[in-house]
Amino acid sequence: MSDITGSAPAALAQGRAGERLRLLLHSRSGMAGLVVVGLLAVLCLAAAFGLLPYDPLAQTPALRLRPPSAAHWFGTDQFGRDVFSRVAAGVANSALIALVAVAFATIVGTLSGVVAGFYRGAPDAVVSGVTNVLFAFPPLLLALSLASVLDRSWFTIAVAIAIVYVPIFIRVTRGPVLSLREIDYVKAATSTGQSRAAIMFRHVLPNITSIVIVQVTLSLSWAVLTEASLSFLGLGAPPPAPSLGSMIYEARTLVYIAPWTMAAPGIVIVLFVVGLNLLGDGLRDSLDPRNRGTK
Repeated sequence: MSDITGSAPAALAQGRAGERLRLLLHSRSGMAGLVVVGLLAVLCLAAAFGLLPYDPLAQTPALRLRPPSAAHWFGTDQFGRDVFSRVAAGVANSALIALVAVAFATIVGTLSGVVAGFYRGAPDAVVSGVTNVLFAFPPLLLALSLASVLDRSWFTIAVAIAIVYVPIFIRVTRGPVLSLREIDYVKAATSTGQSRAAIMFRHVLPNITSIVIVQVTLSLSWAVLTEASLSFLGLGAPPPAPSLGSMIYEARTLVYIAPWTMAAPGIVIVLFVVGLNLLGDGLRDSLDPRNRGTK
């Protein structure tokens, strides 16, 4: 009997995961986003394991400004570097910065929002005050200001972007927590003598996981765009590290004689942002309890 009852929660969780996966696979936007993000992930892995057709940093002046061909799928730039290899390396660098930034923002912002919403009082006043101050600045301007005073490296750029997106996670989580703290089972847990920390981690955090997951995918797309913007303005990772934003900046004077040098990184940025947003839409639909059993 103990085996049956012990396996019930696991079976229930497995069934819910299967239902959510089915809804995601039946979502056109979710599937499109999954395909795009999957292809970009393959590029990242190819760059990380050195499987690119050319060295992204190798210069071959004799092959400068060659148009796309079988040898160079996206052509070459003004230094004879393979544009496809540089775009793949740029995608890997952008993905690394975005992942680190959003991971930091998710942890700090989610915990701060949960504490502010659950404890109220002084913690809520402090967190809300800091959030309002950060929201007073346009995101790109705040990231630009932080990046300009920090040392130029991929990690400091990730920290600057993370600080910009922390208040978003605070706002996203604080509201639902204010409602959850008034639900009967949370009050019942409080009456049984459970600590506030235990209630937050056992009953509150699991119930806002779906909201956080969707926000993560959306924030990843914004982080990629912010990183590209900072690189375009000269505040991204220092050269010779390939960056999609810096590639567009370098190609601005070549757009009429070698348009592929600007088109390739620009299209990839668009695909990156759109793919993550479509995946976020699909996850939102699959994680919405109102959609279960409707497809």
